[in-house]
Amino acid sequence: SQRLIEQYHDSSRHAMTRLVLAPCSPFTVSTDLMRESAAMARAYPQVRLHTHLAENQSDVDYSLKRFGLSPGDYAHSVGWLGEDVWHAHCVKLSDTTIQTFGRTGTGVAHCPCSNLRLASGIAPIRTMLNHSVPVGLGVDGAASNDASNLLQEARTAFLIARVRETSAAAMTAREALMLATRGGARVLGRDDIGYLAPGMSADFITFDIDQPALVGSHHDVVAALIFCQPARVEHSFINGRQVIEQGQLLTVELGTLVETCNRLAKEMVASA
Repeated sequence: SQRLIEQYHDSSRHAMTRLVLAPCSPFTVSTDLMRESAAMARAYPQVRLHTHLAENQSDVDYSLKRFGLSPGDYAHSVGWLGEDVWHAHCVKLSDTTIQTFGRTGTGVAHCPCSNLRLASGIAPIRTMLNHSVPVGLGVDGAASNDASNLLQEARTAFLIARVRETSAAAMTAREALMLATRGGARVLGRDDIGYLAPGMSADFITFDIDQPALVGSHHDVVAALIFCQPARVEHSFINGRQVIEQGQLLTVELGTLVETCNRLAKEMVASA
């Protein structure tokens, strides 16, 4: 990790390569590794920490049995709280830990589709936002998310927040989009992304608002991106570089990539 940080990590604004130390979860690595990772990350500028925490009730039960601590208290005991840390899932965080996260600026990567697919539960995002916890969106990974579509994550986060609180006021469409943009930037500790303004990175996407899925929504097309079927991205720019043009990915030969992935998937299934 140290070699990779020193060789590749770029702490400057608009950097496209930043490294994060990310042990998978407290139940897959040792306590010493958690502490040592925290110490190493904080020895370098803008190197952050990430792990999975309190994803489901099994995580909570394991933490109590193995460490005698709740997941949040365990994170505190190994130095994994602070503005340079973000935890994925956090479905089963206690109210006390949520308040601690808000007070310390510890971030959360909300992964609503993965949480639903794995029946982990619905994270208390409204409570987190009420306590000023930095919250962004994630997709978890291909093993537990079959779409990895960030706009779909935003829509799902919007819907299940309302279900959890049994209130249509629990989250607005713009709050969901905020999680996907400024929320993610805050979690990552970036002051150069998350919105468009002079001096910010040119990260933006465009949509065709005349497609059938958005018919009748032109009075508020921003909210329609959440309320309606997730739309195909027409154009995408990352730090000023166009990567999607008229719905087509420009950075790879997509046909070859799809063929390769399908072949590898078939081989994996056959060898299972």
